[in-house]
Amino acid sequence: MRLWISRMVCALALAVGLAGGVARADAKPLPVKVVIVTTFEIGADTGDVAGEFQPWVEGWPLKREIRIPGVRHVARYSDDGVLAIVSDMRGRARESVAALIQSRQFDLSKAYWIVSGIAGVDPAVASVGSAAWADYVVDADPIYEVDEHEIPADWPYGLYSNDTDRPNVKGKAEGSSAMVWKLDTGLVDWAYGLTRDIKLPDSPALQGLRGGYKGEPQGQRPPFVLRGDALGTVRFWHGANRTLWARDWVKLWTDGAGTFTMTDCEDQGILDVLDVYADSGRIDRRRVLVLRTASNYSRPPLDQPTFPRVFHDEGAGAAFDATFRVGGVVARELVAHWDRYSGTLPVAAAAGSR
Repeated sequence: MRLWISRMVCALALAVGLAGGVARADAKPLPVKVVIVTTFEIGADTGDVAGEFQPWVEGWPLKREIRIPGVRHVARYSDDGVLAIVSDMRGRARESVAALIQSRQFDLSKAYWIVSGIAGVDPAVASVGSAAWADYVVDADPIYEVDEHEIPADWPYGLYSNDTDRPNVKGKAEGSSAMVWKLDTGLVDWAYGLTRDIKLPDSPALQGLRGGYKGEPQGQRPPFVLRGDALGTVRFWHGANRTLWARDWVKLWTDGAGTFTMTDCEDQGILDVLDVYADSGRIDRRRVLVLRTASNYSRPPLDQPTFPRVFHDEGAGAAFDATFRVGGVVARELVAHWDRYSGTLPVAAAAGSR
């Protein structure tokens, strides 16, 4: 009798599971051509003020909702093979990307990754509303910090590498981070070449934001697409002295090859997790792109105080718009010619220059 009851309970549980849409262990994973990683959304995914996720959801469009264990926000998927997630910000981005890779719901083995989010921009390099494809991502989390009221007189700032005793000396971060990741040059060449001539919207509001940066031609340009590297740190920072540090830090860890352009809170964590799984066969580490769009400057005009305001709605709106306006071109090309790009990475017809 007990055996019969047990079998009935199992049968009923199986029936309820299938009716509720629970994936079977032997279900075939959904093929993914492009993964879009955004870090936050404002309100709903559609129909209201956009964050990073909504331009992709509405612009593609991505209609199918999928819950991924370990990823807080519902993911979106399209039948042509595009998957977009909200990783959440700062440290949560690591957990979400790891959960996605470990999920058996998707086949990510040939997927291209576009990390697509907003950032602060160095006004010496670009303007608010601009979009930068990174060649390098540099980590600034493993770091020593001394109160700048207490540093030696000849130090420019109180931030310096682990296992060193002064700023601007490359140290070590064993067990913490690789510190710098170089993205596939050919892939970045191709993405930049495909999008470099996109005309990004300008407005009187954006003109007003950049108007104070006299003597900085790049910071005063209308929004544009460029090559520029990303500095990642979970702490938010802002100001002239910190921008000087960021420039030095990127130069230090890229041996002079990188140019600090965008500051964000997640790229270092995302690249670190992708590296962890690089040898697993679940992902192809070469197929990673980082696109950051400028919502604000990393410092105020040199004749103005840092506070009271750092962020402006006009800059954020332009940056949200640019993520899909630029990144969407690359994603559509990959999907449209998947027969070509599934087995071979794209090659730029004419490589862009840094």
